[in-house]
Amino acid sequence: MTAAPATTTPGPFRTAGRALRSTVGGTLPVLVVLAVIVGIWYAAVAPMNIRLALDQAERSGATVVPETPIARQEVSVWRLMAQNPDLVPQSYAQDRPRLPTPGQVAGELWATTGEMALEGRAMSRRSLIFHAWVTLRSTFWGFLLGTTLGIAGAIAIVYSRVVNLSLMPWAIISQTIPIVALAPMIIVLSAQVGIEGRGVPKAIISAYLCYFPVLVGMVKGLRSPGTAQLDLLKTYSASSLQSFWKLRLPSSVPYLFASLKIGIAAALVGTIVGELPTGAIRGLGARILIGDQFGTPLAIWAALFAAAILAGVLVTLLDVAQRATLKRMGMGR
Repeated sequence: MTAAPATTTPGPFRTAGRALRSTVGGTLPVLVVLAVIVGIWYAAVAPMNIRLALDQAERSGATVVPETPIARQEVSVWRLMAQNPDLVPQSYAQDRPRLPTPGQVAGELWATTGEMALEGRAMSRRSLIFHAWVTLRSTFWGFLLGTTLGIAGAIAIVYSRVVNLSLMPWAIISQTIPIVALAPMIIVLSAQVGIEGRGVPKAIISAYLCYFPVLVGMVKGLRSPGTAQLDLLKTYSASSLQSFWKLRLPSSVPYLFASLKIGIAAALVGTIVGELPTGAIRGLGARILIGDQFGTPLAIWAALFAAAILAGVLVTLLDVAQRATLKRMGMGR
C-alpha cells in the first residue's frame, strides 16, 4: 500500500525568503538603471565644465592649451580634454558649474533640507522644505479642483451622448495649448476679476493639467463593465443610479487611481510652472527662477530634485491608498 504524499505548509522562514527574493528582484532593476544614469551624469560633467575649468586654470597661472579663451572656443570639448588631461579633474570641482556632479547636488539638497531641519530652521525662507510646502498647498487645491472637474465631466460624458460629443473634443483640444503660454493669461485674468494673491491662479493652472488624465481615466473606467453585467442589473430592475453605485463606480476605481497618479504629478508641474511668470519669491518654481537669475546652478538642481522627490512621495501615497482601497473592495492581490 502506497502512502499518500504529505502536504506541508510553507514555514515562516520560507515565506520570508520568498518575500525577500521578491523585494530584491523588484529593487535590483531600479538600482541598475539608477547606477547607469549616475554613471552617464558623471561622464557628462567633464565635457560640460571643461571650458570653465580651463578659464579658471588660466587665471591661476597654469599652462593651458590653447592659451587664449578665444582660441579655445574654436576647439571641441573633447580635444580640450585630450590636450589638458591634468586639468580635467578641476571640471568636477567648479563652484558654479554648468552641470554639477550628483555629489554637489546631493550636498546642496542636504544643506537646504535635512541640515536646516536638524538646526530647527526647516521653515526658513532658505529651506527647500518651506518652499516645497508652499508649492504643495497650491498643488493640493489644484489637484482637488482638477479631480472634481474630471470625475464630474466623465460622469456627464458617460451618461449623456450630447455631452460626449460636445465636451470630449474640447477637452482634448485644450491639452494642445502650451501651459507656458496659458499661465500668464490665467494670472492676468485672475487679477482682472479681483482675485488677489498668487495661490488661486497657481491652483487653476495646476487643475488645468490635472483634470484631463482624470477625465480620460474615469471615462474608461465607467465604461469598463461589459454588456452582460449591465444587462444583468436591468433584469433586477436596477435604476441608472443603482447601476452607477453598484457596478460602474466600483469598476472604475482601478482606472481612477491610475489617473490620479498621473494627475498629481501633472498638478505639481502646473504649480511650479505657475510660479515662474508671477515673480513669486516662495515655492520650488520661484527657487528655480531665482537660481537662474542669480547664476546659481546648484540651487536650480536642488530645487528640481526636491520637486522630483515631492512628486515621488505623492505618487507613493496614492499607491498605498490604492492598495488599501482595492484590498478592502476584494480586488487586491
